[in-house]
Amino acid sequence: MRLILITLIALLIATAVGLGATWMTATRGTNLGTLKIGSWTARPKTGTSDVDPYSRATITRNGELPIGTGDGVAFTARADDKRKPLDGRCDVVISGITPPARFWTLTLYDPKGRLVANALQRYGFTSQEVVRGADGGFEIRVASRSRSGNWLPTGGIERYELMLRLYDTPVGVATRSAREAPMPAIATVGCP
Repeated sequence: MRLILITLIALLIATAVGLGATWMTATRGTNLGTLKIGSWTARPKTGTSDVDPYSRATITRNGELPIGTGDGVAFTARADDKRKPLDGRCDVVISGITPPARFWTLTLYDPKGRLVANALQRYGFTSQEVVRGADGGFEIRVASRSRSGNWLPTGGIERYELMLRLYDTPVGVATRSAREAPMPAIATVGCP
């Protein structure tokens, strides 16, 4: 009787630990196959058949449709280059150049993956509509109040994330450094 009770307790503990670990990796993700350049993070294998099972579970759970490796790669940023979380009440500047790509988009999302609501219904920029400098670089200001130039309104939300999608680009699984893929800098320049 005692052996059966100990076995049942061990099975319950093992089941709880296994389900808990699975839930954590499916909701928070893993770093398997992650490409990190500055503040930007991508998982280039998510659009391939080589995706790890944890990323596959996260994609299924969130209902995402990842970009296929032959199509491009998606980078996300939740913090600036100094690791300060992106705050919609602060002014954040995204500046520099992007890696070579035929087309790119930069979109603002809330932490749940929804577009950030704002009165202008402006949710992002594309490589074709962003105003650039003479050197080909750009500066996009993300802020709650109107700014001149390239401006994305945050609606004053507390936290948000940026997604930079590069289409038809050589950046992917084999990319390992900022030299191979120069990503735009992210800096918090003002906070009330």
